[in-house]
Amino acid sequence: MLENPRSPRVRAVAKLSKRAARQETGLFLLEGPQAAREALAWAPETVLELYGTPTALEKHTDVRDAAVDADVDVQYTTEAVLDAMADTVTPQGIVAVARQSPTALKDILATQPRLLAICEEVRDPGNLGTIIRAADAAGADAVILSGRTVDLYNPKVVRSTTGSLFHLPIAVDLELSDVVERVHEVGLRVVAADVGGEDFLTSRRLLAEPTAWLFGNEARGLDDSALGYADLSLRLPIYGRAESLNLATAASVCLYETAFAQRAG
Repeated sequence: MLENPRSPRVRAVAKLSKRAARQETGLFLLEGPQAAREALAWAPETVLELYGTPTALEKHTDVRDAAVDADVDVQYTTEAVLDAMADTVTPQGIVAVARQSPTALKDILATQPRLLAICEEVRDPGNLGTIIRAADAAGADAVILSGRTVDLYNPKVVRSTTGSLFHLPIAVDLELSDVVERVHEVGLRVVAADVGGEDFLTSRRLLAEPTAWLFGNEARGLDDSALGYADLSLRLPIYGRAESLNLATAASVCLYETAFAQRAG
């Protein structure tokens, strides 16, 4: 059992909460039984180490057994060690270390996708994680991160996806101009979500066709150069008194409306 919160192994895991360590090692942190469970179910080859308190591993025997079946190194720890490793205040007794495994854009486009979410300079980890989760739920084919979008493997992003990180392909660190050019080549229309766009209802019928939604920064939205890459800009109408919609909420509506349109009939 790991008992020393200051041991080199514990410190190495804890450092993965920082982007510099993730970039240097190519690894990232998974916290809680749900994240570990989804990783082991959908991408077991990426999971390298599983740490847990005896209480947590006895409670979540399916996670422990899945790790053993995948030849993952399972290590018991004290509560103090687990707390030192985790980024959250309450990590629920289980932490795992996994290998980053983004998908190349060419591999995404080779599948002839019909629904994509492109995130350009989305900076809030919770928003990005929720958009990925919504894209997964709406049956999107992939999510593409461009510009200065927050690191996909930021612990807060990982937690916010609630496992969807492992359910669909995600491409990272791309230039928007290149993404749009290549998305057009495979026949998708790029639709920007923008408060200055046309009323959503006027072009709703177009969403039945292959669509790549473009979502921008929470505070500034999409700048003029980004909007210039879009074939169409749409805004969600506000019927009540709300000043605006949260980015992740708006993205969820856009993705689901497109999923409905593409499945109708």
